[in-house]
Amino acid sequence: MDELELLKKDWQANSAREDQKISSKDIYPMMQKKSSSIVKTLFYISIAELLFWIILNSYPYFASAEYRAELTAMYGGNSMILLAITVFSYAIILTFVYLLYKTYRTITVTDNAKKLMGKILKTRKIIKYYVIYNLVMAFLSISFGLYYSVYNNPEIAPQFAKFNDKQMFVATVLMVLFTGIFVLVFWVFYRLIYGILLRRLNRNYKELKKLEV
Repeated sequence: MDELELLKKDWQANSAREDQKISSKDIYPMMQKKSSSIVKTLFYISIAELLFWIILNSYPYFASAEYRAELTAMYGGNSMILLAITVFSYAIILTFVYLLYKTYRTITVTDNAKKLMGKILKTRKIIKYYVIYNLVMAFLSISFGLYYSVYNNPEIAPQFAKFNDKQMFVATVLMVLFTGIFVLVFWVFYRLIYGILLRRLNRNYKELKKLEV
């Protein structure tokens, strides 16, 4: 049990005795510190994720000429489209990192519970939209990659061209299932990584609401 929980229990146990009562002003700084620590951790996780995606996407591109050729062919030979999509994706992640950092900085200097609750709500909203964005992008990327493989990949497309309607239907169902499972794995990953911290942040929010009453 952490220091904040012990202090809250002591506050509740002695609330009936005025001479021993701990005011909300004693608890608020600890709530602020705890919330700030959680948002700081979220910020560090977002930095780690940014570096992970940069390495994951960059290494195969620079290490394999065949991969570069396939990627260029996937976008119709137009490298500018690929560059624009890459820049846009990283811009979204960088924006997310910046917003989290900005929230963390403001939480450390917030001087009342109402403002802190607002920052907690803002943090939850940022994470929510970021996770939705990543799930949508994962779905679109996989769908586009499968479509390209079926109709344009010189090694795979000829095999699909020989399929009859029944075989094509089965293949389509399998691809949809594969996409769904992959997106589900992404969702579970974000649920574990961000969900635990957001639940702690949400508990802080509820405790702050009690202090405001």
